[in-house]
Amino acid sequence: MAEENKVAVRNTRRDAIEKLKGLKKANTVTEDDVTNGEKKIQNLTDKYCKEIDELAALKEKEILEI
Repeated sequence: MAEENKVAVRNTRRDAIEKLKGLKKANTVTEDDVTNGEKKIQNLTDKYCKEIDELAALKEKEILEI
């Protein structure tokens, strides 16, 4: 279950980066904006994947106690 959620987060990251690159191609944003956006998206992805791992570990611990 946790892995499925992490895949969903990574898919969202991929979609967001593709949209950023589309904006760059349309000359709506600069290359710096794309680079900064990609870094922010990656940081959010890392944050939420870590949170998913922590919640999965906590749930696993709860299940093993019962």
